[in-house]
Amino acid sequence: MDNETDASIEVRVELSGGYPVAGGRFRIFEISGVDPTGKVRAFWWNQLYLANTFKTGARAILFGHWKRNRKGILEVENPEYEILPDDDDESATIHTGRRVPIYRKFGEFRTRPLRRMIFEILARIPEGAIEESLPAEIVGRRHLADRESALRGVHFPSAEEPLARFADAASRPHRRLIYEEFFWVALALAARRSERAAQPKGPCFETGDRVRAAVRAILPFKPTGAQKRALREIVSDMTGSKPMNRLLQGDVGSGKTIVAVQAMVVAIENGYQAALMVPTELLAEQHARNIKRILASTPYRVELFTGSATAKRKRELREALAAGDVDLAIGTHALIQEGVSFPKLGLVVIDEQHRFGVVQRAELVRRGYCPDVLVMTATPIPRSLAMTVYGDLEVSVIDELPPGRTPVTTKVRGEDSRRKIYGFLGDEIRAGRQVYVVYPLVSESEKLDLLDATAMADHLQRDVFPSLMVGLVHGRMKADEKDAVMRRFVAGEVDILVATTVIEVGMDVPNASIMLVEHAERFGLSQLHQLRGRVGRGAAQSYCILLAGLKRTTEARERLAIMEKTTDGFRIAEKDLELRGPGELLGTRQHGIPAFRIGNIVRDRELLEAAKADADVLLGPKRRTRDAARCLERLRAMARFELSRIG
Repeated sequence: MDNETDASIEVRVELSGGYPVAGGRFRIFEISGVDPTGKVRAFWWNQLYLANTFKTGARAILFGHWKRNRKGILEVENPEYEILPDDDDESATIHTGRRVPIYRKFGEFRTRPLRRMIFEILARIPEGAIEESLPAEIVGRRHLADRESALRGVHFPSAEEPLARFADAASRPHRRLIYEEFFWVALALAARRSERAAQPKGPCFETGDRVRAAVRAILPFKPTGAQKRALREIVSDMTGSKPMNRLLQGDVGSGKTIVAVQAMVVAIENGYQAALMVPTELLAEQHARNIKRILASTPYRVELFTGSATAKRKRELREALAAGDVDLAIGTHALIQEGVSFPKLGLVVIDEQHRFGVVQRAELVRRGYCPDVLVMTATPIPRSLAMTVYGDLEVSVIDELPPGRTPVTTKVRGEDSRRKIYGFLGDEIRAGRQVYVVYPLVSESEKLDLLDATAMADHLQRDVFPSLMVGLVHGRMKADEKDAVMRRFVAGEVDILVATTVIEVGMDVPNASIMLVEHAERFGLSQLHQLRGRVGRGAAQSYCILLAGLKRTTEARERLAIMEKTTDGFRIAEKDLELRGPGELLGTRQHGIPAFRIGNIVRDRELLEAAKADADVLLGPKRRTRDAARCLERLRAMARFELSRIG
């Protein structure tokens, strides 16, 4: 044997016992024994209870990293072990001498007892008793392992397949179980789409010359090809025979809002009401200002509904809405509270879906409304993730920037560049531009970051730019205070806006040309990209400066390098998904989104797409009736896939 190697060695115990080390703070349990080649030694830290396991004369298999000491004796630290039975039946070894699974801690159970329990369970299940769950045609065409061999093989694999494939979840048993997990989610979403397609169409829209003229009249600029394509897809759904359920996905500043407003004009011109629902009052207020400006030349009545309005104002708005006098209602969850009534709701647009949650859509359905639904997201979502999160929605993508938009130049800089950065900010401001300076705020309860943001505003105003106007906004300010500062920034009265991430979405100031992000290493890729999207909204060249500290993790360095390389939100989203995983990218888990136990939508994208394609075929026009019926029956019995009826 080499002087150092990983191995399983059969040992007969000669001596065992415990003794203190490190001044008595720790104790070592040690055994000495022999294997066919000579003496060996094994020891464990603080596991004196093993004296009851390793009796003199006992035979054991020890697995670990073996080293040869100065005396030539092989020794191992904290090895896995298995006591061999006296009857020489070594086929029952579970923990050593074979490929064994490593399980996460489950409650009070660690890997060793879990491994024994699963081994015993599988041993007690008769061969052939594990029923196949997938159609035989799919198993054969996809060259999948049968369910029984996959379940047995993934826990206790044979020696035939390379061990590395098990470590990477790429073995044949793994691929079968991953495909199955994806398949049932894909089938649930396909069934939901089929169910929705069979529902009667709620609002009936038409697009004659009058409607088209009204849509064209509100355009503040010539739309891009991507915007035209997205609107055609949306209007096709609205005038079709099935209820619309579409996701409008686009990068920061790609012009999703104007497309949504055009769709709402179609609804209003057909005699229906429209609603725009957003997650925060601040975003609702900003949308209301922008949309009222866009529709200023029209006779449409646009109103803002928020929870902070006075009781009198709320009552007046509810009465106007119920009377049909309000054409477009903009608000937060206040739009779906009891007492708010739409006599003819035709279209609902939901902004920032991943933050808002799908429960609000479910509430609309519960209250008897059957409007067409358009979901907007400003965060580009990789196709693989969109298939999972928005699998029951059709997808429209705006992948062009409006004319006149110049790509933002992004640079990563260190603390040694601060003086030079301030000089650059001063030059841009003297040229008539405005600047954002963003400081990280992990949560509103963490005062340190908030104090740093406040101190930064004071420092910039007093010591760096005393002749300029510096404003401050953060999450602890009252809504009217934040709004007042932001209005002054929009009007050009504030030169430098020091902020926390409250400006991540919704701010649209074409004159702002610099985004300076302090401690950029503390932000995620998606968040950095959203912040960068606050600048570059005018024709002038804009810049995003990521000021990072020296203590950067490898992942932080990679994130910052990506920001320098590309402004493509979809590429950034793919990388963010790869680095942080789907759970982190989505943030708070949404009702109706399943958590995969084995599958990974980045690593296993090929299997995800295959499962989705097979589910669509299974429920399509050329369906295998018997297979489809069996799968749907099984799906209904799987309680964990009870996806919300959210349209």
